[in-house]
Amino acid sequence: MGVLNVTPDSFSDGGEFFDPDMAVKHGLKMTADGAAIIDVGGESTRPGSASVSEDEQIRRVVPVIEALCEKTDVPISIDTYKFEVAKAVLDAGAGIINDITALSDERMGELAAERQVPVVLMHMQGTPATMQVEPEYGDVVGEVLEFLLDRAKRAERFGISKDMIFIDPGIGFGKTTEHNLSLLRNIDKFVAAGYRVLVGTSRKRFIGNITGKEKPAERIFGTAATVALCAAAGVSIVRVHDVAEMVDVVKVANAVNDV
Repeated sequence: MGVLNVTPDSFSDGGEFFDPDMAVKHGLKMTADGAAIIDVGGESTRPGSASVSEDEQIRRVVPVIEALCEKTDVPISIDTYKFEVAKAVLDAGAGIINDITALSDERMGELAAERQVPVVLMHMQGTPATMQVEPEYGDVVGEVLEFLLDRAKRAERFGISKDMIFIDPGIGFGKTTEHNLSLLRNIDKFVAAGYRVLVGTSRKRFIGNITGKEKPAERIFGTAATVALCAAAGVSIVRVHDVAEMVDVVKVANAVNDV
């Protein structure tokens, strides 16, 4: 899954693809590089970020999604937790909802069931504005997994079929570096839980904390280590910025695992 941030302030590439034409060009490059899904977002969810109105998100992403759908058959997902945004982009041609609040808004679950589209349910402690203010857990792996399984069962009750539900432990969303490492060490427990798994580690701060790389774009090799780990563990989707490089990582990991 290639990341396409149509925002002025995302942590890794804020502003780089805010222009719709540049965003479409980059989306098409990621498909050429081997992305199986393009994940479009119109609101930064980096730590400390402020909310963006639904109207503004729609203004940012709908033209990009419409253009991508005209030019590629690669599925487009929308990274949003806001109902009106999700509805507008599904109308524009997107086919997946990636919700960092795991369908906290019941209307999102009802919409996904009505349209019969896959959903990604992510765990987050707090909100983007507060999530990195001293996050605490008694058992981070157990608590995150329990939350996700509860939300996945809830999604099924909305009428979303199990094979259309992905769970995401939310690396970097209300977690310390050690929390993130614990989740990655135990990612096999998520894979074994009965739902397909998505993991997004790409360029994140915990990689910088480990490697000493301050600039997100310089964290590609650290990202590659986590992507290889996830692919080897059976994770279904890795959400990344550097598509061409991570496609090679996944190919080699899968070859070693004889997948």
